[in-house]
Amino acid sequence: MRKQLFLLLAIFVNIGIIQSQEVSFQANAPTAVIKGEQFRLTFILRNAEGSNAKFPTEIKGFDILFGPTVSRGSNFSSINGKTTSETTESYSYVLMGTTEGTYTIPAASITANGKTYNTNQLTIKVLPPDQTRQNQNQGNSQAGGTSGAGTGTRGGGTVNADDAFIRAIVSKTKVNEQEAFVVTFKFYTIYDVKNIGKIEFPEFEGFMVEEFELPSNRKLNLEHYNGRNYFAIDIKKSLLFPQRSGKITIPTGKMEMIFSVPSGRRVMTFFGPEEVPVDVKKTLTTSPVTIDVSPLPVGKPVSFSNAVGSFNITDKISATNVKANDAITIALDITGTGNMKLLRTPEIKLPTDFESYDPKITNNFKIVDNGLTGKKSIEYLFIPRHQGEYTIPPIQFSYFDTKSKTYKTLSTKAYKLSVAKDPNAGSNTAITYTQQNEVQAIQDIRFLKTDMRNYQELNFYFFGTTAYILWYAIPFLIFIIVFIVRRKQIQQNANIALMKTRKANKMAAKRLKTAGIYLKEHNKEKFYEEILRATWGYLSDKLSIPAANLNRDNIEQELSKYGISESLAATFISILDTGEFARYAPAESENAMDKLYEQTVNAISEMDNAIKKKKK
Repeated sequence: MRKQLFLLLAIFVNIGIIQSQEVSFQANAPTAVIKGEQFRLTFILRNAEGSNAKFPTEIKGFDILFGPTVSRGSNFSSINGKTTSETTESYSYVLMGTTEGTYTIPAASITANGKTYNTNQLTIKVLPPDQTRQNQNQGNSQAGGTSGAGTGTRGGGTVNADDAFIRAIVSKTKVNEQEAFVVTFKFYTIYDVKNIGKIEFPEFEGFMVEEFELPSNRKLNLEHYNGRNYFAIDIKKSLLFPQRSGKITIPTGKMEMIFSVPSGRRVMTFFGPEEVPVDVKKTLTTSPVTIDVSPLPVGKPVSFSNAVGSFNITDKISATNVKANDAITIALDITGTGNMKLLRTPEIKLPTDFESYDPKITNNFKIVDNGLTGKKSIEYLFIPRHQGEYTIPPIQFSYFDTKSKTYKTLSTKAYKLSVAKDPNAGSNTAITYTQQNEVQAIQDIRFLKTDMRNYQELNFYFFGTTAYILWYAIPFLIFIIVFIVRRKQIQQNANIALMKTRKANKMAAKRLKTAGIYLKEHNKEKFYEEILRATWGYLSDKLSIPAANLNRDNIEQELSKYGISESLAATFISILDTGEFARYAPAESENAMDKLYEQTVNAISEMDNAIKKKKK
């Protein structure tokens, strides 16, 4: 009796599990088939019994050779004490592709548990027959035999160049600087792969690289290429942003593989004669690909933010009516698709007596075929220190539109701020002023001197002596010298450009020293950042050009005005290019970082010597 109760309880539990499983109705078929060859189309109902099934009776591009055949099955499993079950009801057809092209299998429907379920639609590509196979069939027919017909493979235990290979496929071969394109490394084979050996993908020198995450469960799919049908799969997919103009070559990549290849030797088995396969090791290489990168057109707007792609901006201010010393934020969102990671932060122009802070930046990107898409959020924080009415001009953001091949400028709206007096500022100021007066009054009282005095004899006359003359002459001369030196310093300080030029070497040396520290610590990102700051800052100070107005296009022109050679100007541009894309490129070697550091120090030293010679 107890055993019967346990059995009934188990049956009820299993029934509950079956009923709790999700009911689904799906269609399965290959994504690509060959014209004239048969394949199976299956409709599967899970965890229910179906009725009133409706399947497509005619399918464009295919002949229905047989079906449907119905089969039912169930599967029970128990993991860690948890029992699960699944029932299936399959309806199978045998189809054959009759016309090359891409076709859609319509959805089927079925009724289960009083509810109607529809399958997914399938897209199937019908490929042309393999030309190699057709040629072999014709040759066998002429020879009066059928041995090897329809295999499409070569015996002898060899793998030829057109039997298995890797292609580097680029989405574009002509792009602008910073314009995204995709390079896909695709593997093709007609043989079974037994093992994968060493893989060496090329380094993308001259590009910023973002890698696509390929699914781990992807499968080999049938694909027609150069007259043959292969099993193909993407093995690497990268999004590239060229960092300089000119022709940039993507070098070859290598991949070692072991294939199972027909040997041409047959043995007799229980099922009849079978061909014996052999393992063949082969190294596959990609062909180099050259990308033609055009420079961005001249006439960049002042507010150009290094953005290339398609973008939009939205903005929002936290408050427009505030008190002095209250914090205000302006949130700017840049959305779109392009080189989002390389965008420079747009400049906001604030009134002179506003205190500003470094903006807070938040990035949210994902990789798509035409760039990084998503949002870059920038939060500007500032504090007005005095009451009054103020206007914050629009924030401008300019980018190069890859569709129209033109520069476009987006602007936010202007904001009018009404800043009231800080109620706490007045009392604090009065207290401070009173305290200062009290301190000054106390310091005005001096104590009487009670120490003994030194007296001179009456017959001693100091007036007219040499000491008397020097007593007045020396302070007067010191006053004149100090006046002349001070006046000269004031004139020099008034000349901001001259002061920056004199301090250019000192600031560059300080930043290069910091870069040297990061170099020893192997901190790649910080090292390249300090190298760029040192180079940009040195050129800005030395050429007396604000950093915002200095760019790669006018560096060479400005250097020529100072008599700097074209080779040295090219060296500075090379340093800037290398530093910009090396921050995001794959890891650089220590030798490359040492070389860039030495190149920067030598370039700055050479430019100083050239300027000094010109002044002489």
